[in-house]
Order: sequence, then C-alpha cells, then structure tokens
Amino acid sequence: MIDVVHAGKRLVAVGDRGHILYSDDQGTTWTQAKVPTRQLLTAVYFVDDQHGWAVGHDAQVLASTDGGATWSQQYQDLKREAPLLDVWFKDASHGLAVGAYGALIETTDGGKTWNDVSDRLDNEDQFHLNAIASIKDAGLFIVGEQGSMFRSSDDGQTWEKLEGPYEGSLFGVISTAQPQTLLAYGLRGNLYRSTDFGSTWEQVELNAARGALEFGLSGATLLDDGSLVVVGNGGSVVVSHDDGQTFSVFNRPDRISLSAVTAVKFTVPKFDSASTFPFPLLGASAITSAEPSCAVFRVWSVFWVQPWVESVSVRVNAPPPLATTEALIASPGCTGLL
Repeated sequence: MIDVVHAGKRLVAVGDRGHILYSDDQGTTWTQAKVPTRQLLTAVYFVDDQHGWAVGHDAQVLASTDGGATWSQQYQDLKREAPLLDVWFKDASHGLAVGAYGALIETTDGGKTWNDVSDRLDNEDQFHLNAIASIKDAGLFIVGEQGSMFRSSDDGQTWEKLEGPYEGSLFGVISTAQPQTLLAYGLRGNLYRSTDFGSTWEQVELNAARGALEFGLSGATLLDDGSLVVVGNGGSVVVSHDDGQTFSVFNRPDRISLSAVTAVKFTVPKFDSASTFPFPLLGASAITSAEPSCAVFRVWSVFWVQPWVESVSVRVNAPPPLATTEALIASPGCTGLL
C-alpha cells in the first residue's frame, strides 16, 4: 500500500493494482473496497468521514461518498500518460491534484468536472509535482522534482515560485502545529524546516546510529499532541516532539521501506483501576504487567510491522518473556522495574 489516511474513525489505504482497503477496528482487520480500476493509486484524501478522493496512474481520480467503502471514477486522462501523485481538498467541493510533468488539475464541484490549471504555475520545465499540502494560517504548498516549490495564499488560484534550499527531488510536505511552519522532505534523508511559509529554510539534521540518515523520506503525519512522524526507505522512522526542530531516528531491522504513516489511538487500561489513559500511537496491543502502577504494551508503526519505541516518559527494551522482536512503551510507573 502507498498511502493511508483517516476517514473519521475509519482508516483507508490505497496502493498497487487499484487496491483500496478500509478498517473500522484501528487496523486489526481490513476490508477491500469496491473500485473501478486496477491501476496504481498513489494518494488518498478525505475532507470528512464520508467524502474522499484517490488519485493515481492514467491521471485517474476516484471518489467515495461512503467513507471509502465504494468508489467511482471521476476523471481520467489516458493521453497524459502520466500519474497524478497527490490530492488535496478544501471542502467537499473544491480540490486540487498534482502529478508528473507539472500536472495541476482543479475541481470546484466535488469532482463532477476537473480542469487542467497547470498554467497557473511557473514551471516551464514541467518538473514532476510530488505533493500538495495546506499549511496552517498560510495557504497551500507544492513540492516536487529538482527541489521545486510553489506556494499559494488564495486556495490555489495564483501561485508563487520559490527558490528552495535543495536541488534534489522533494517527495512530501507537511504543516506543523505552528502557524506558517512546514517541513519539506525528500531524497537521501534531506529534511528542511521553514517558519515563514517557505521564504527561508533551515536543514534539519537526521542522525542515525551509524551517522547521517541517507534514506529517502516519503510520508509524514502530524499527531494530535503536535508531534511529527516522518517515514521512508530503509525502514526509516523519524520523530519530533519540538515542532520539527529536532528528530529522533529509528530504522526497521529488516530495512523494509515505508511509504506512509498515520496515527492510531488506543485506550490502554490501567492495572489498578477501571480508568483508562489514551496514547496517540501508530499501533499497540498485548498489554502485560504484574505491577499495578506499570502499563507496558507492544508498539508497531505502519500496518503493525515496525518495531518502534517512543515515549515521553521512558524507553525500554523488551524483557523476557516478551518477544524481543517487538518494541515496548512503558508508563512512568515502570521506570524502576524495566
């Protein structure tokens, strides 16, 4: 699968051969949606719990009005011979999609009609446009091939071309929780941060156990608490708790590449009462502890395949008899026990 997002409480993922899957139990089980295509789908976006759009090869746009259970084709351009790579909607009516060779298409009627508005961009070389995102209290931002960057303060009606900090391809862009602040990321672990809607940039260092991270970064998400998680090739998972100023770097032991990430909330029971406390996690299960003040549970990231350890209170290694291939998160009461 290539991309995964929330449609309300439901998870929806898209990928190869037109596959769209959805889950109503936080990813424990998945159902295959009814789709009208077998082409690769590259991105998906929902504006609410019912209305969503997916884009992909053959410049296709698919739409759902039932939370991702069924899909219909709204747009296709076989003559373009290039994929759409990302999609964004302001509301159930107005949306934009970007793609290869500088493609930019727009709808103002929920996708009933789509218009090519690529000429709004100063992109004579037709660089591929890889991602589009809304930046808090600022506007829209597009990144793409050879470090290309464009920004709009009027919902995509006009665009300003920017001189970016990097000449290699950028694969994604995401807003942080702070106004006008964003991250752009791409090849060889390059990640840049701007606090003024892209006017100036600073490179963010990503240092792994064996030196600077050199794997490409491909997907990101903003958690409810303001933390940021970015994933990529080589099983890379980088996490920030300070609005993207610094990151901790983790890698899957098997180095399987990750293309997208989203948050999943689990309510973990305490052992000393019937009360609960929430953790914004990428995946969790199998609580185990004999100490009332200590809650320990296993954690995975994208689709429960990434052993990953991250907690504001304590990091621990898996003690016997738990499987050592799984990471753990522990509550503060575990500090003296593990």
